[in-house]
Amino acid sequence: MLATSKIEISQQALAKNLAFIRAQIGEQPRLSSVVKGNAYGHGLEVFVPMAEACGIRHFSVFDAAEAYRVQQVIQHPDTEIMIMGMIEDEHVDWAIESGISFYTFELERLAYAAKAAQRIKKRARVHIEIETGMNRIGYEAHELPAVAALLSSHPEHLHFEGLSTHFAGAESIANYVRVTQQRKLYKKISKWFSAQHLQPQFYHTACSAAAMRYPPTRMDMVRIGILQYGFWPSRETLIEFNAKANRQDNPLERLITWKSQVMDVKTVRTGEYVGYGTSYLASDTMKIATIPIGYAHGFSRALSNAGRVLIRGKRVGVIGMVNMNAITVDASQLENLERGDEVVIIGYQGDLELSVSSFGEFSNQVNYELLTRLPMDIPRHVVD
Repeated sequence: MLATSKIEISQQALAKNLAFIRAQIGEQPRLSSVVKGNAYGHGLEVFVPMAEACGIRHFSVFDAAEAYRVQQVIQHPDTEIMIMGMIEDEHVDWAIESGISFYTFELERLAYAAKAAQRIKKRARVHIEIETGMNRIGYEAHELPAVAALLSSHPEHLHFEGLSTHFAGAESIANYVRVTQQRKLYKKISKWFSAQHLQPQFYHTACSAAAMRYPPTRMDMVRIGILQYGFWPSRETLIEFNAKANRQDNPLERLITWKSQVMDVKTVRTGEYVGYGTSYLASDTMKIATIPIGYAHGFSRALSNAGRVLIRGKRVGVIGMVNMNAITVDASQLENLERGDEVVIIGYQGDLELSVSSFGEFSNQVNYELLTRLPMDIPRHVVD
């Protein structure tokens, strides 16, 4: 391979995960596949057609740039795109023309969308995001009368497609009270909009964690991110699900496998240091192998003298400092090791697995962070 490592994405695992998610949420809610952050590091251009092949017809992204990338690879004429975050005025025109829906959380943006739609002669598909306690983005209560006035005065220009909010940590029981208060406020505001004779096409609040832990939040649409990739929002959500379902296994499968190869094998004598500085001293004559991945590839420097990889069906440890483009491992236990031998950084080799979770724990990163830090230029390939 030309690149020093590659990422494999399993179609079969995705199909299994989506079937599991659908079984949990029921047939009614629309399932929006969240592909922000380069599809959580899985590769947006690779993942979107995979999800379409599994029946997904709605994708959520963070910004207009991601929406454009999705637009370039969608294959089904009914597939829709929703922008949940950043969109400049100049991109609002493009979104309206392309039939892409987008969140608004500021009055200026909503007013501009109405004017742009009037000029383009096509309705803007807007989702009104309301602030319920996350305190990030969303219309405050005092802004809602102005929002309602704009929607009511421009029915031919503004399609009220969604009323949304986002929960502040639904993956943790510690946030139960806060999430409950958010749900109550969302319900109150929903009733207020109805009283103004304004009803959206979709009421939607649920991310992966909320969809699993708070069934009433599923409503008309759920925005599923981390679950579809085979990861739970937190270990707590998995434990809670298994307790309720009276099961002990993990019903999800990881899509991602990250592989590289041995670049070099050599012997280090007793008393010699390995790598930069003096962080690792050989206490005996040992065999080491160099792998061509480093912190430039998303393998955190925090994994120095701590990380693990799989080679020849065995788990071996990183020794010395993680470099920009290379790591060194203790290969003393590996017989007949050769340059070009497969190295698994994340995934299975034989009966052993290096999970993203364990990989992240060594570097104090959550799954979301570790996955999205995998560079876009690492080749992604679909496997069965």
